[in-house]
Amino acid sequence: MSETQIMPLLEQHYGIPAPAISPLGRGLINRTYLVELSNGQRRVLQAVNAIFPPAINEDIDAVTTFLAARGMTTPRLVRSLAGAAWVRYEGETWRLLSWVDGVSIDRLEGPGQAAEAGSLLGRFHHVLADFEHALHNPRLGVHDTAKHLRNLRQALRDGDQHRHISVIRPLAEEILRASSSLPPLPPLPDRVVHGDPKINNILFDAAGTRALCLVDLDTLGRMPLPLELGDALRSWCNKAGEDSVEAAFSESLFETAISAYANETRSWLREAEWRAIVPATQTIYVELAARFCADALQESYFGWDAERYASRSEHNLIRARGQLAAYHACAAKTVMLNAIVQRNFASDMG
Repeated sequence: MSETQIMPLLEQHYGIPAPAISPLGRGLINRTYLVELSNGQRRVLQAVNAIFPPAINEDIDAVTTFLAARGMTTPRLVRSLAGAAWVRYEGETWRLLSWVDGVSIDRLEGPGQAAEAGSLLGRFHHVLADFEHALHNPRLGVHDTAKHLRNLRQALRDGDQHRHISVIRPLAEEILRASSSLPPLPPLPDRVVHGDPKINNILFDAAGTRALCLVDLDTLGRMPLPLELGDALRSWCNKAGEDSVEAAFSESLFETAISAYANETRSWLREAEWRAIVPATQTIYVELAARFCADALQESYFGWDAERYASRSEHNLIRARGQLAAYHACAAKTVMLNAIVQRNFASDMG
């Protein structure tokens, strides 16, 4: 849909005549546009991917209202002329958001950014610890690792004629072997989480030195905090990024991020939760490798970069290899990483 075709949506539903509209960002899930109003103000317009129920926008509105009331910077939903949190236009769900003047980065460039990211996520979790709103889309069980491993096994059975099966099968078998070595996670409470706290879902100031807020809140839900942290740390500590097989795990970035996160959460996070951070990080690596590997065969879920890869299968194969390599790098440092967590969270336990 062209920018010209979008203009009637803004005028009819939001009372914004003839804005300047341009594509924004490189997101692979939602189509995102920058809307520049005649008075110089900006808004963000998104066509929300059909994988998200429209009611997720009510959850976003409730959470961002709660965050803003407690002094946190956050994008806010702009209600339509009819007072709706989203609108339907040309068969799609659309929403309009306030503008936060910041930049997104694809990987951490140093310890300062790691500390900022850890501190921001810690404040986010701390503030939402008292959030009691019933979410329309709680996403319980989204990190059901056993389910994702079963799906990978099923994808192997169903995809035995796939054009890339000869390279995907050995990788899948290696992922399944790695899963058998994962330490079990204890029963943990579900808390309100962002759901996808990878580094490019954090906005920094223009200089890249101060973390401003979390964005892309479609993944809001409830889950154990160590799984949320695992999802963050697997992204933050892999300097190579998600689309590279040259993966690594930086213990220095891990320590800086954990220290900053602990400063915000140490007073209320349960011991069982912080002790599960390292095993949960390794679990997320294997789980995500399994999901990417399965979709390399199924080619039906993850967005992919058509400018860099010939197919969804090829992109997801690279992703799966990268996550597995990062898992091995993380697992080799298990003792050191657990000691870092212990040092930061148990410092007041005597």
